[in-house]
Amino acid sequence: MPTPLPGPAGPRRRTLLAAAAASALLPVATGGTAWAAPGDGADPYDPLLARAAAQLTGGAFDAADPDFAAALKVLDTQAAGWWRDLDRSAGRSALWADLSPAKDPGNFGQSYTRLRTIATAWATPGTSLSGSAEAADGLLEALRFLHADAYNTSRPESGNWWFWEIGAPRALMDTCVLLREKVPAADLAKYTSTVAKFCPDPDRRTNIPTLSETGANRADKAVIVALRGLLARDAATLALARDGLSDVRDKGKNSLFTYVTSGDGFYEDGSFVQHGSVAYTGTYGSVLLGSAGQLIALLADSEWAVTDPKTSVLFEAVDRTFSPVIFDGLMMDALRGRATSREKAPDHKDGAAALTNILQLADGAPAAYAERWRALAKGWMRRNKTHPYLSLVGVPALARAKAVIDDPAVPATDRLTGHFAFADMDRVVHRRPGWALTLSLSSKRIAAYEAGNGENLHGWYTGDGMAYLYDGDDLGQFGDGFWATVDPYRLPGTTVDTRKRADIGSGGGTGTYRPKNAVAGGAVLDGRYGAAAMELLADGSTLRARKAWFFLDNAVVALGADITASDGRTIETVVENRNLYEDGAPRLTVDGRRRPSHSGWSAPLPGARWAHLEGTGGYVFPDHPGTTSDDRGGARLHALREERTGTWREINTGADTGGSTTPLTRRYLTLWLDHGVSPAASSYAYVLLPGAGATATALWSHSRPVRIVANDATAQAVEARRHGLVAAHFWQPGSAAGLTASGPCTVIVRRGGDGGMSLAVADPGRTGTTVTVELPFAVRKVVRADDTVTVTPGRRPVVTVRVGGSRGHTHTALLR
Repeated sequence: MPTPLPGPAGPRRRTLLAAAAASALLPVATGGTAWAAPGDGADPYDPLLARAAAQLTGGAFDAADPDFAAALKVLDTQAAGWWRDLDRSAGRSALWADLSPAKDPGNFGQSYTRLRTIATAWATPGTSLSGSAEAADGLLEALRFLHADAYNTSRPESGNWWFWEIGAPRALMDTCVLLREKVPAADLAKYTSTVAKFCPDPDRRTNIPTLSETGANRADKAVIVALRGLLARDAATLALARDGLSDVRDKGKNSLFTYVTSGDGFYEDGSFVQHGSVAYTGTYGSVLLGSAGQLIALLADSEWAVTDPKTSVLFEAVDRTFSPVIFDGLMMDALRGRATSREKAPDHKDGAAALTNILQLADGAPAAYAERWRALAKGWMRRNKTHPYLSLVGVPALARAKAVIDDPAVPATDRLTGHFAFADMDRVVHRRPGWALTLSLSSKRIAAYEAGNGENLHGWYTGDGMAYLYDGDDLGQFGDGFWATVDPYRLPGTTVDTRKRADIGSGGGTGTYRPKNAVAGGAVLDGRYGAAAMELLADGSTLRARKAWFFLDNAVVALGADITASDGRTIETVVENRNLYEDGAPRLTVDGRRRPSHSGWSAPLPGARWAHLEGTGGYVFPDHPGTTSDDRGGARLHALREERTGTWREINTGADTGGSTTPLTRRYLTLWLDHGVSPAASSYAYVLLPGAGATATALWSHSRPVRIVANDATAQAVEARRHGLVAAHFWQPGSAAGLTASGPCTVIVRRGGDGGMSLAVADPGRTGTTVTVELPFAVRKVVRADDTVTVTPGRRPVVTVRVGGSRGHTHTALLR
C-alpha cells in the first residue's frame, strides 16, 4: 500500500496553480515593460506592487498583434464566462453552483482562482471586463463573501492543507494586488491577516509546525509572504519572504539554492525530487523554478533584493535538470508524477510552463546563462508545430517569447543529444538527433508512483521500467489522450503480472509506493552511451525479473533474465504500445510480411525475427544466451491492433483536477512477449531501432551489429564491435564479454581508433564499497581517472573503483 506523506492530506500541485504559474510571468526588458527601481526616498512598496501586477497582466503590449489578440481572447472568454455565472444574489451560499458549499476547502480554493482570472481580465486592457466598475464591485463583494463564509482566521484547517496554505492565499493575494486601489483598507487588513494565519512564513507547514517546507512548496510560500508584505506595507514580512528562499531561519538547511544529497530539491547530477522520493522535475521542479525566479525579479533593485551568492544553483538547474528532459517543448512524462492523469495538464502544457519559467529566469541571470537559455527556448518553440508555444501561454509570457523569436541575434539551438543517468531519481534519458528514450525506474529510494486525492488511479506500472519513446515527427504520442485510453497493464518496457488491480489513490491525501529492490540505474560513458538495470520485485506478486538496457547511437537493446513467478498467472513483457491516435493505421511489417491494419486484429507471431511499424521504427528479436525453447527468436511475440475507449475521470477524480466523463477513443498497436504461466527463469531480448525503415530493420536483424553475450542471473551484456564497445551489468561476481567483476556493478568500456580506451563503472544498487573489474584489453598507462578509480596496468589490467557513498553515480577513466 502507498506510504502516506506527513499530514492529513499530502501536498498537491494542481492545474490551477500550474495555470497561474504560466500566466503570472514577468514583463521583460527585451520586448516587455521596463521597470524603474524605487528611488531614494521614494515609497518602496508601490513600485513593487505595480511590478507584481505587471507580472499578472503583462504590462504594456500591442493588442493589435495577432498573438496578443489571441491570448486576450482566451483570457476574456474564460473570465467573462465565470463573471456571467457568478452568483451575485444576496442570499447566495456559494459564488458558483459547481463550487458549493463555499466552506469546502477545494471549493473556496477554486473560487479564489476564478476571481483572480476575472480580476486579471479587469486589469488587462482590451478585454470586455477591462476597467469595469461593475466587475470591480462584484469582485470586492465576492471577496467579502468568501472571507465571511469560508476563509478567515476563525476557521481551523480541514481537508487538504494545500488549499489553506498555498492555493487560496496565493490567488487571494494576487487578486488583491490587481485590485489594490479598490480594496478598502479594512477589507485588505482582514485578508492579509487571514493569509498571515495560514501562511505566516515560507519555513513551516502551518498545520504541522514541526514540518519544514522544502522545494516547490517553500518557493510558493515565499511568493505569498512577499505579496502579503507588499500589501501590508511591512518590511519585516518582505525580509521573511526573501530569507525563506535561502532558509535563513534554519541556517540554510532547506535553502532552494543548495544541492541536496537526499530528500527534496536539486541534486548535482540534475535530479529533482519532491515528496521525499518522487522524480518531479516536470511539475514541482518547474514550479520551484518559476516561483523562485518570480520572487527574485519582483524584489530586484529594492532593499529586499535576493543577494544569496548561491543562486547559481538555480541557474545551473536549467542546463542540468530541465534541458535534458524537455523534448521539443514537451515535458517528459517520466518526470511529471501523478500530473500525467490530469486532463488539463498534458505534456506540452507542462513543457510550456517550464519554458516560460526558464525565459523568466533568464531576465535576471548572468548573460552567459541567459543567452544559452534563450537559444534553447527558440529551438523548442520552432520545432514544436504540433502545439505552438505562443498558443499555450497568456499575455505576460508572450512579450518575452516573441522577443526571442523575432531576434535574429538569438540562434535556435538544435536538439540536445547525449546520455543522461539521473542516479538520484532513478531516471535515464537517451537523446539522439531525431528521437529520445526515457526510462522510468524505481527502487527502495525512489517511488514507483505517487497517487492520492483521486489522482493517478492506474499508475501501477509507470515506475517499473516504462520506456517512453519520443519521436521528433510525433509530438502528440503521450499528450493526445494517451493516459486516458492506454491499457495501463501494458506500458512499453514493463514486465508485468497480468493480475487485476484495484484503483490506487482514491482516498484523501497522497502517498507513494517504493518497491524493495536496490538496483535501479546505471552508467554513462563519454556522455554518449549508457547501460542501465533494474531488479523488478513486483508489488503484490511473486514476479521477479532482472532487466537491463543498453543505449547506443541508433539502437536500444533491452534484456530480461531470471523472470520467475509462482502465482499461476501469465507474465508479459511489453515491447511497444504505440498510440495511433483516432484513425491511424500505419503499416506493420513482420519478417518482410505486411500484417493487417484494421483494429481488432491480433495474432501470435512465432519465430518472429524483426518487426517494423511505419512512422515509428523497427524492433529486432535476436537469439540470446539463456534462450529456452519457449523464448527462442521471439517465439512468444504477440501483436494486437485495438481501439481503446476511456475517460479521464477513470484515472483522476480529484476535487480540482478530476477529468471529464467524455469518452475518448484511440487506436493502439501493441507488441508483447508472453512468458507463460508462472515462468521459471524465463528471459527476453529485443532491440529498438527508433526511426529506422523496414529495410534497415531487416538488415540490422540479419547483420547483428550488436551481439548479446550474456543474459542470465549473473550478468547481462552486449558487444557492439563497430563502436568498439562492451557493456555489462553484473548482478553478482562473474565474467561476461571478457570482463570480470568482483561484485554487482555496471561497466561500459569503449576502445577508440587512437588506441585509447574510455571506461565507466557504477554501482546502481549502492550495496558495495569497492568493486574490481578485470579488462580484456592491455593497458599501458592511465591518461585520466576519477580519484575513486585506481588502475593496475598490464595485459589483463585491473580497475578498482571505490563505489561506496557515490549514490550510484558513474566513475570514469581514460586509459591507453
